[in-house]
Amino acid sequence: MAKMKSDQNTNELLVFTFKNRKILFFTGLIAGIASIIVSLLLPVLYESNAIVFPTATSTVSFNAQSNAKASSMDFGEEENAEQLIQILQSSPLRNRIIEKFDLAKVYDIDPKADGYYHKLGKAYESHIHFERTRFGSINISVLDESPQLAADIANKIVQLIDTVKNDLIKERTIPAFEINKRKLEQLKLSQENLNREMDSLSQLGVIDALSRSSLFAALNESKTAEDKEFFKNQIEVNLKYGARYDALSDLREFRIEKMTDQEVSYEQAESDAIENFNHKFVVESAVASDKKAKPKRAIIVLVFTFAALILMFIALLIRDRVKQIKQAV
Repeated sequence: MAKMKSDQNTNELLVFTFKNRKILFFTGLIAGIASIIVSLLLPVLYESNAIVFPTATSTVSFNAQSNAKASSMDFGEEENAEQLIQILQSSPLRNRIIEKFDLAKVYDIDPKADGYYHKLGKAYESHIHFERTRFGSINISVLDESPQLAADIANKIVQLIDTVKNDLIKERTIPAFEINKRKLEQLKLSQENLNREMDSLSQLGVIDALSRSSLFAALNESKTAEDKEFFKNQIEVNLKYGARYDALSDLREFRIEKMTDQEVSYEQAESDAIENFNHKFVVESAVASDKKAKPKRAIIVLVFTFAALILMFIALLIRDRVKQIKQAV
């Protein structure tokens, strides 16, 4: 029963289509001609692509325990790729590209028009795309009516990755460098003051704890009154200032170790703040394309024509149904 009803409905649709074949034919013909004209009026765009890999790290480590390979040779992973896409989509990079190539003029956007920045941003996003590939790299795609301009924009974006990221990094690393520099200078000054105090005690005759124990033996072995007096004075001075000298000596060793660590930290901060690092591996630079990317005229004609036929078919069904309702009433 259900199959008979389905066959009946199919036959009715076929009959309905046959009755309206002329209307549907002319609709498809007109839509096809119109879509051909529209597709011919659309600007021809050429696509250029550049492919880059993010680096695993954005610094050179001064820590002897770190893996040097991981610092300079490893390709970045998913997280690094996502961070790189954020850099590519950032306003500092976008604004530099717009200014460098005067894209407002290229995209024919009037600076005095309402919504200028919104229109410019939309035009930029429709012509320039960034996508992470399944291999973990970043594909930079640029569309433009000029194949050479598309390639130039893509290659400039690749160059600006390092510039923009280094600028962002320096906003944090320069203050960190200044703090490390100030801390190292404070440690050096404290060490100089400590050394001066120890030198003053040494001039008074204060010696280290290991040598100090030999003073009593030297006193006992003294032959003359002059020697005995000398060693007595030395013992008194060491008894009076020995503890201070020992404390300063221990403090100096501690500060030497701390200053060594601070010097490593200072060198790291200096490198991060001053050096301009490379943050990507360029796998493929963009070249001017000799084949258009858009518009796909055949697809436009087929889609537009098919859509027009579907809409006309639905409209005829609605008209036929309305007629049936009116006759029934």
